[in-house]
Amino acid sequence: MNRKIMIMASLLALCAGRAGAQWIVSDPSNLTQSIINSSNEMVQTSSTAQTMIQNFRETQKIFNQGKEYYDRLRAVNDLVRDARKVQRCILLVGEISQMYVDNYDRMLSDGNFTVRELAAIASGYTRLLEEATYALSDLKGIINPSDLSMTDKDRLDVVDKSYEELSRLRNLTSYYTRKNIGVALLRARRQDDMERFLSLYGTAEEKYW
Repeated sequence: MNRKIMIMASLLALCAGRAGAQWIVSDPSNLTQSIINSSNEMVQTSSTAQTMIQNFRETQKIFNQGKEYYDRLRAVNDLVRDARKVQRCILLVGEISQMYVDNYDRMLSDGNFTVRELAAIASGYTRLLEEATYALSDLKGIINPSDLSMTDKDRLDVVDKSYEELSRLRNLTSYYTRKNIGVALLRARRQDDMERFLSLYGTAEEKYW
């Protein structure tokens, strides 16, 4: 295994975070899977908007536990090109998670969505996160030093494939978010309630999602 692959391997375990949250962030796929599990539990156990809001706080808590990991990883600049792509793969998973957590929190405060619609939206985000976890698992598979069947080119091909898939999922999550916010926009216009809508989501020019 050459130096580039060793650097990529070490990058996957970089910035483990504080000991209290280490069981999650020492492996970014643990963080994503924990968000998925919490979100699924929220959907299954919430019967009203209020209980959904309360249960979603646990999902937010899990993401915030791992946010330091993504912040530290984002700050690492002195990497070879291929390791930067691994870094970007992991950060794309963080972007998908944050789009969900930030925007769904706003949707929970938006009376334009029913409880059933909110559950369906959460399930959609969860599906996207599951796909991202699969792509991240493929990436983890290249760092086993005992696997001598893969050449360096094979490993770098896996990195490229994972990056392309995670980029696609990140863009799809952004599209999914805009579509759901678009539903809220149409309903707010019908009810002449644009002031409240803008206080929740901001203007189209901001495009924070």
